Amino acid sequence: MTDIAKIMTLAPVIPVLVIEDAAHARPIAEALVAGGLRALEVTLRTPAALDVIREMAKVDGAVVGAGTVLNGDQLDAAVDAGARFIVSPGLTKPLARAAEKARVPYLPGTANAGDIMRALDLGLTHVKFFPAEAAGGIAALKALAAPFGQVRFCPTGGISAATAPNWLAHPSVLCVGGSWVVPAGAPDVARIQALAEEAARLGA
Repeated sequence: MTDIAKIMTLAPVIPVLVIEDAAHARPIAEALVAGGLRALEVTLRTPAALDVIREMAKVDGAVVGAGTVLNGDQLDAAVDAGARFIVSPGLTKPLARAAEKARVPYLPGTANAGDIMRALDLGLTHVKFFPAEAAGGIAALKALAAPFGQVRFCPTGGISAATAPNWLAHPSVLCVGGSWVVPAGAPDVARIQALAEEAARLGA
């Protein structure tokens, strides 16, 4: 997986994961992959995040990425841990260049036209729209997609199983990011797999 577009089209939903205990990593990843969701975004929001990436990267079929990456040092640490793609909440030139140097697929966060123009200046045509609901929802995405026909989006932030189909119906949206697939707390792998199966069907 050297192309962010391929990763974004593995499934209609990329689970956004905040995991406190690395012991939960493999069971969660196995349940998600079994349910049809292969691209997994592990956010660097917990002390265990890098260990979680290491454990999830061992699961057959999982394409594990790191989210909430803010700088080149975090990018390098995530790649060393086994991350195969990088997601950030915003876009900076140093981080984009670090991703380019590391030859790792990169999905930068964008919230407005200026952000998207900067992404295009850096050669990036696939972006995260974040925070999707707080940044104006589907109406804002439609308004932004109109002048940027070459750009493809992964809306993330405030999206639920109920609202995801509305986002996915837009032709510029390849996938959405969502945390609902893995509820907080000790993992119920049967429930996670069932939620993953439902999420995987959203693109059908």
